[in-house]
This record gives sequence, structure tokens and C-alpha cells, in this order.
Amino acid sequence: MSSLLLNKISILNYKNILDKTFNFDSKINCFIGNNGVGKTNILDSIYHLAIGKSSFSVSNENNINHDSEFMLLDGIFLVNGKEENITCSLKRNETKVLKRNEKVYKKLSNHFGLIPVVLISPYDTNLIIEGSFERRKFMDSIISTYNKTYLHNIITHGKLIKQRNKILKYFNKSAKVDMDSILIYDDQIIKLSKPIHECRKKFINEFMPIVIDKYNKISGKNEKVTLSYKSDLNDNGIADLLKKSFQKDMTLQFTSCGIHKDDLIFKISNSSIKRFGSQGQQKSFLISLRFAEFEFLKNNNYISPILLMDDIFDKLDIERVKNIVDLVNSSEFGQLFISDTDKIRIEKVLSSLKNSSKIFEI
Repeated sequence: MSSLLLNKISILNYKNILDKTFNFDSKINCFIGNNGVGKTNILDSIYHLAIGKSSFSVSNENNINHDSEFMLLDGIFLVNGKEENITCSLKRNETKVLKRNEKVYKKLSNHFGLIPVVLISPYDTNLIIEGSFERRKFMDSIISTYNKTYLHNIITHGKLIKQRNKILKYFNKSAKVDMDSILIYDDQIIKLSKPIHECRKKFINEFMPIVIDKYNKISGKNEKVTLSYKSDLNDNGIADLLKKSFQKDMTLQFTSCGIHKDDLIFKISNSSIKRFGSQGQQKSFLISLRFAEFEFLKNNNYISPILLMDDIFDKLDIERVKNIVDLVNSSEFGQLFISDTDKIRIEKVLSSLKNSSKIFEI
């Protein structure tokens, strides 16, 4: 098994963090403080360096402190014993610069997968309550971490769909249809759709048993949970789908079928977890998804991802907290970062864990 560590991070003008430097323990690191002091932003800065973008902010400039003109993140990682210096800088009204050992990345996708990371946060509720985009993003981010061909196919497919939608809008407004133009994009979409669909099917078949196992261990109850893959391509070929939906797409001015409409269906006791799952069941399920993501990436990358746990113990009963701690103890976790408002709770958690630790009071 390969090794991955974050030794040190320097944070400058990142959201509400003006100037902080942390030297980390190789196992467990905890950030303690009241709400609003920046604990989540510290975890997000680690995520940002690992992935190349914030987990929370859509706009890059939202990451710059509102009284500052620039932000800088500087991390020293150890990947299989080799030091990797990752920096991310951004000035207002300029393009973000991501560097690896002083060398600028030409494409963000070239960095993706070097430093696998899993973030568990309160925002994970979006996976349940929001639309299918969030669940596709979840699925795609996991597969793309270890499969560069899939990442390339997803990016290319997204661009093709955008171009096809532009043509559909033009056809609708001009009342002129050039089928040769649309078929150029359809042919490329058809070639990419099958391998993407096959990758997703394979992923779900391997991923679902891990989720079920993690949920049972966290909940401590005999509740049946499932996740299934919903896709237009499960029962139809993409060529026929595009052909049959063309008139509808013309009216709607966007491509209404295909793998960009795929979804994941979450159920508990054969009912929608969104509609019928309790708050505790939903939170346990979401944490199970993330622990399953961790194990899946570890098994496919042969490296333990960095695990970020943002305020996950809040609103969980004592039994579920204990089960999560037991899960961490029994698994081959690498480096772990935890944020919490309750120092006493964290000290109790740390006392039951086997590894070395550091507490940072923010």
C-alpha cells in the first residue's frame, strides 16, 4: 500500500483565514472552535490543494478574503516518500494558478488523482435533497480519481452536449434545420456514451456492497439500504434515443436524453431515503457513502486517501458516534483531519482511537 501525508500547509487570505500555518501529525489532526472561526475553511484549503478547487465555492474569487486582493495556499505533501509542493494562487480578475513543485499545470485535470482526498461534510445532504447533477458529480469524481480515460471522456462529452444544445437553440430560433451539423455531434456523443455507461455500471456493482457494509456498521441496525443506477442507456441505445428525441430536443432547446441525465437512486427499506429516511438515517447513509468512497479509492489507487471529517459528530446519537469511531479504528486509514465545536467530545473520541494526534484550537 502506497503512503500519502500532508506535512504542512500555509494559508493566506483564504476566505476568513488571513494568515495561518499548520504542521500536522502523520495520523489524526483536530480543529476545535466555535462556528464561524474557519475550521471548515481549513479543511477546504486542504481539499483545494488536493483537487485543485474548493469543495464549497463555485466562483474562484469567492475564496479570496473580502478585504484582500489575492489568496495563496501552499502545501507540502509526501507521496510514497517523495515530497510534493502544491501551491494554488489567485489574484482578483485573473486566472487561478496551480503548481506542482513550481511547475504550472496547463490543465487542472492533470493534477486530479495525484492526491486522493475524501471530504465528509454537512453539505453532503445535497446528495440526497438536490437534483441528479450532485449524484452524477459524486459518481464521476470517484471514478475519475483512478481512471484518466473516464475523466477525459466525461469532460469531452460535456463539451459536446453544450455544443449540441447551442445548435438546437439556433435551429429553434432560425426555424432552419441542418441535420448534418447535428449528426457530427451525435456521432461523437454515441462513441463516448457507451464506455461512460459501462464504467458507471461497473462502479455501482462494486460500490454498493461497500456502502451497505458501512451503513450496517454505523447504524448498528438491520435496515436494508440500496443504491441503484438509473440511466436512459440501461434499456436503450444512445443512437436511437438521440434520433427519437430530436423533435422534443428542438422544442426544449437542449438534449433531453443521454448519460448526462443519469442518476443514483438511494433507498432504505425499499422506500426513498429522501422522503422516508429519518435525519439520523440520512446522515448515517451519507457518512456510509463517504467511507465507502474512501475504501473504494484505497482499493483502486493502492493508496489511502486523506480523510477530512467536517463536524460529522453533531446531531448523532452516542451509539452512532461510537460505531464511527470503531470503524475508523478497524480500518486502514491514513491521515485524518477532524473539525468540531466540542472539545470534550473530541477528546473522548481521541482517547478511544489507537493513533497519535494533534489538537489545534482555532
